[in-house]
Amino acid sequence: MTAELDAFTRSHGYLVGYLEEETKETYRRFDALFEQGLPPGPEVDWREYGHWALLKLNLGVEGGHDHDERALELVRSVAERDIPWTAGDAHVLMYRAGQMARRGHTRYEEIYRLPFAVTRRFGFQERREILGWLGERRRRSSARTPEWELWAEGVQEALAGQIEELVVEPAEHGPAGAVRNVIWEGDPFARLLAEEYGPRLAAPEVLPLLRHWNTAHSTKPSGRWLKTAGTLLTPDTVSLVREILTRLAAHRERKVTRGDDGHEWTETVFLHERTIVPVRGMIWTCEVIDERWVTSLLGDVALTCGTGSNGMGSTCRSEKLTNAAVGVLARRGGPAAIVPLARVQAKVRARSVLKNVARTLDEVAEQAGLTREQLLDRTVPAFGLGQDGIREERIGDYLVRLCADGPALRFVNPAGRTVKSAPQAIRRDPALADLRITLKELKQTLAAERFRLEQALIRERTWNWRQVEEFFLDHPVTGLYARALIWQVPQGQAGLPVRTGDGWELTDPRGRRTRPEPDAPVLLWHPIRETAEDVRAWRDHLLERGVRQPYKQAFREVYLLTPAEERTRTFSNRFAEHVLRYGQAKALLNQRGWTGLAIGHWDYECGGDQGEAIKELSGWRARWGMHVTGDPRADGWDTASFCVSEQITFYREGQEKLSGHDRMGNRVALEGAPLAEVPPLVLSEVLRDADLAVGVTSVGLDQRATGGHEGYWHSYGFGELTETARTRRDVLTRLLPRLRIADRAELTDRFLRVRGDLRTYRIHLGSGNILMEPNDAYLCVVPGHDRETASVFLPFEEDGGMLSVILSKAFLLADDTSITDPSITRQLTG
Repeated sequence: MTAELDAFTRSHGYLVGYLEEETKETYRRFDALFEQGLPPGPEVDWREYGHWALLKLNLGVEGGHDHDERALELVRSVAERDIPWTAGDAHVLMYRAGQMARRGHTRYEEIYRLPFAVTRRFGFQERREILGWLGERRRRSSARTPEWELWAEGVQEALAGQIEELVVEPAEHGPAGAVRNVIWEGDPFARLLAEEYGPRLAAPEVLPLLRHWNTAHSTKPSGRWLKTAGTLLTPDTVSLVREILTRLAAHRERKVTRGDDGHEWTETVFLHERTIVPVRGMIWTCEVIDERWVTSLLGDVALTCGTGSNGMGSTCRSEKLTNAAVGVLARRGGPAAIVPLARVQAKVRARSVLKNVARTLDEVAEQAGLTREQLLDRTVPAFGLGQDGIREERIGDYLVRLCADGPALRFVNPAGRTVKSAPQAIRRDPALADLRITLKELKQTLAAERFRLEQALIRERTWNWRQVEEFFLDHPVTGLYARALIWQVPQGQAGLPVRTGDGWELTDPRGRRTRPEPDAPVLLWHPIRETAEDVRAWRDHLLERGVRQPYKQAFREVYLLTPAEERTRTFSNRFAEHVLRYGQAKALLNQRGWTGLAIGHWDYECGGDQGEAIKELSGWRARWGMHVTGDPRADGWDTASFCVSEQITFYREGQEKLSGHDRMGNRVALEGAPLAEVPPLVLSEVLRDADLAVGVTSVGLDQRATGGHEGYWHSYGFGELTETARTRRDVLTRLLPRLRIADRAELTDRFLRVRGDLRTYRIHLGSGNILMEPNDAYLCVVPGHDRETASVFLPFEEDGGMLSVILSKAFLLADDTSITDPSITRQLTG
């Protein structure tokens, strides 16, 4: 029998190849008893015996139906026994039966007898998980069934009655059970639909539509599908669709505990694949709903489903639902669809989704005879705001102001006094509810416009002056940012916009004014093209005038080619060998337009521990290598907590496609382009992103989270300043004389030195880490934000917030005798 089992293992490893040797020995003993016609004995493990019994039905790769009658009787007897099966047993038995059916075993009732008997011991939810695809109703689709799935149709056809009995809950389970029969309870959102919306979804007039939604298996709806949805739609189901999709837009992934054979584990779940199908049907149905709310809500759904678990990232919570929402927006068309699509373009980083959005915008733009960017310029909503960025509505006795600067709602009572919160008398007024919806849309649009304007800066987009005036400076939303930016005529004067009569002029730091001709080309000013003297003049001017820019423009860091990079020639090591918090670094890079980074403690042999972040800019592609570091056991052999940065290389668009092969025939990429040939602005912006990622996510920022890299923590936390930190120093040079603590603070090469009454402190301008004089003892202070720091004027919206952190620590330590936090005072007196 040993030889028989060994031969069986070699030819049918798909069934027993993974078994432990001890289990194989037990199976050999069962084989011997079976051949002798003897029972297994009183000490038998009936679960193990049942697994062996099912394997006795295997007929080999040739399949067929001529099973040994004794083996059939054996399986029937085990199926009738009361054995303490586990869900794990059921999964394994179902898998083995499926493998036999896949290989041509045709007596489905016999090979599934035991798996079905075991599955009946569990509740409906566990049954559905065990049966998986076998329990799903066959797709009502004209799509051709893949050849590898054809065998499953035979099983479903032959055992339809038994499968139905296993997965369909009886009527006494009520509306929730009826919904669960359609939307299996595989995730918290499906549970919400069954329990909270069950009575409405299971209503006789709605249930047919729910079942129709559950046929949404293709990538887009057919005309026939939409016609059926429109026929089944009622006014009540329209409001139901709106409610459910609103809940979906607010839904986030949840931790779900799973268990099997005494083991428990936790999974993070957004939506199960089976839940996605009917939800996609709801999204498709929006195509036949003619309501104002549809467009905005689909944009919200696309943003939620198109971003990662932290609201950003190159991976989607659900790419299928994102593309479904984008597809409906595209087919609805019109100017109203442009705004939500622009929001998706600004926030979502998944390349497949962005291609879909870009294609849609290009199609709409082409119809209007415009480019995609020109279309976006012309379709930014004004939300009824005046030139001052304010819209006023009278609600009851109160004046309500919608303000772009904030943005916020402000309330003026009958006495003319402005109050922060909505007065009780109007809180439930529908007009206020509408304004709150508008405020939400305004916030989203402002974020998208800030993103667009920064992209225009780094991509050196050019307009004519007439377009800048009409679509940017005069616009009540975009103008809030555009009027705080420096504009420039190429090879000509640059200036901040100043209104004069019926138009705009540009004013430079010396007060010189110019009004470009209407057709004159104009672009956003970038310090990479300017002298150091001009940059200093603009920085001083912004602080003197109190101009706060939506992003760093005048104070933007510039990264020029260094001698070290001239020596390495085709790659930059400027930001290599930094230890970063991987999840945070990936999220930040995704937000900055980088894609592709996915590394962890898996598949080491195939390079799962190594990867690259990729950014495409102005015909160039930058690649920044990363590799995993840290204990894989501490990370559960999953996504890494920490990574180490590597070199950055640049390629011209299309250059990588010309990769060659080494002597062994392995495909290898071409060497990167010489850095001296990379456009200075492209090089600078890529390295700026890298500097920002290091400056925000380095473990050198926090001694408590070094992950075993204490040496790196010290070298980074108190070492030489990067370009971002040097810019921070430049800002502080201008700010310090204006601050209350000016007589207690001074700047050194790498530190802000603050004199308290108890000690003197040195705050590193790169990491924010603190050393105490005279012995350079480390002081741990958790970053905080106080009112005094918040009141300090900064001439730009911060990336990462480190300048605010340093100022907060400086204000705190300058008044160290007032510190009451024991976690700090112990360190001061220790």
